[in-house]
Amino acid sequence: MSAYAAFAEIYDQLMDDFDYPAWAEYYLALLARLGVRPASMCDCACGTGSLSVEFARRGVRVTGADLSAEMLAVAADKARAAGQRVMFVREDMCALSLPRPVDAIVCGCDGVNYLLDEARVRAFFTAAHRALRPGGALAFDVSSAYKLERVLGDNFFGEEREDVAYLWSNRYDAARRTVEMDLTFFRREDGGLYRRFHETHVQRAHAAEELVEWLAACGFGDIQVFGDRTFQAPGAQEMRLHFAAVRD
Repeated sequence: MSAYAAFAEIYDQLMDDFDYPAWAEYYLALLARLGVRPASMCDCACGTGSLSVEFARRGVRVTGADLSAEMLAVAADKARAAGQRVMFVREDMCALSLPRPVDAIVCGCDGVNYLLDEARVRAFFTAAHRALRPGGALAFDVSSAYKLERVLGDNFFGEEREDVAYLWSNRYDAARRTVEMDLTFFRREDGGLYRRFHETHVQRAHAAEELVEWLAACGFGDIQVFGDRTFQAPGAQEMRLHFAAVRD
């Protein structure tokens, strides 16, 4: 099964400890450091729209883009329930096409890790550059190489809750710098039986230096790199890196 298909049904349930309001505040502060206080934004790889809704609550006009129709359906329902107006579109962020330039583009929660080679990453940066107004900014995060290699790579995780459980097995490929994640989910249905489904996700451990190089090559300047939701340089064992850059 393709990534984020049936998973969309339980994604928010498993991410219930994720502090989306704090993430939205961090990204707005990160953009403000570059002089961008966005009136308009595209949230790429928006998933079930939790960040999109938080940005909208803060007065930003938001377009959420994702490849998964299932995730976007959840996102649209969430925005309606929250009373927030967000436009959701099914698009590959590497071929992002917006009707008009926006002030900011954000790609949170590992979206860039799913771009598995230089060509795909540069395609995203080029598309983002094209979709931004002059002086607008791109901000995104990645799970660090340390996290993918040392924490997730070749490890097994699992969790059992009242209505859902998962088994998560990883394989790290040092030559490709990728982690292949096999996830098996069990969801309790009416009557007490469990439905089993499986997804495979692959992420690449991008080096900070190469991402900075590719951003510059695609026309971005004032490129900044920080540790996990900080404004400090990342440490050697940082789990997540945040990037921000201005369209020249």
